[in-house]
Amino acid sequence: MIKIPAHVAIIMDGNGRWAKQRLLPRFAGHQQGLNSVRTAITFCAKKHIPCLTLFAFSSENWRRPETEVNFLLGLFLRSLKSELKTLAENKVCLKIIGDKSSFSEELKTAILEAEKITENNTGMRLNIAFNYGGHWDIIQATKKITEEVTEGKLKTQDISEEIFRSHLTLNDCPDPDLLIRTSGEYRISNFLLWQFAYTELYFTDCFWPDFREEQFEEALKVYNKRKRRFGYIGEQIEQSPPDFAIIEQKIHA
Repeated sequence: MIKIPAHVAIIMDGNGRWAKQRLLPRFAGHQQGLNSVRTAITFCAKKHIPCLTLFAFSSENWRRPETEVNFLLGLFLRSLKSELKTLAENKVCLKIIGDKSSFSEELKTAILEAEKITENNTGMRLNIAFNYGGHWDIIQATKKITEEVTEGKLKTQDISEEIFRSHLTLNDCPDPDLLIRTSGEYRISNFLLWQFAYTELYFTDCFWPDFREEQFEEALKVYNKRKRRFGYIGEQIEQSPPDFAIIEQKIHA
């Protein structure tokens, strides 16, 4: 039986190198990468994958040339506006995760509008990580918990993994079952550090603008060959003890 992941995360890497190979400016690669975004969303909907998280802009990407950063911010804003109707029609629930404090008022307004329009949609959950970093996510969760302890709403001895997780940005989604990273890089680049504890990692040499259904299918084939143990040994998993089913339910709770 084919296993369908409940949550797939993708690091969409290689836009600039794709463009460089074709003697094109880097922004052409970012523009072309939008087609792969649409492909990934459509593929997940077709495969009934409930949750997809795309890493679009990291907290470290501000170090890039100002012209490229401004282009990416503008592209994100235009995409929010142009794709919103299609997302709403297909009952996609959109959530933007990351530090929004440095965004322009126009971008903040567009994000709030997009999330508001799609918040009650019952189809696939689409998370776009923009100005997101795993370190930032953990620190902001820690600050919230500290404030609750200071205000007397929470006792230090009551802090648990469940409490901590509830303060992270993706607290209402299961942790990713599968991470896909394109372009041949073998690292997670400060993405969902807490949530990737038991995530299966898949790396492909394909640049993001060339990532299509065929490449996504291959990632799922590899995922289906993996044995996910969650601390058990292989023999226990093969026997499918009740405890194993319970732990998977907890991870996807």
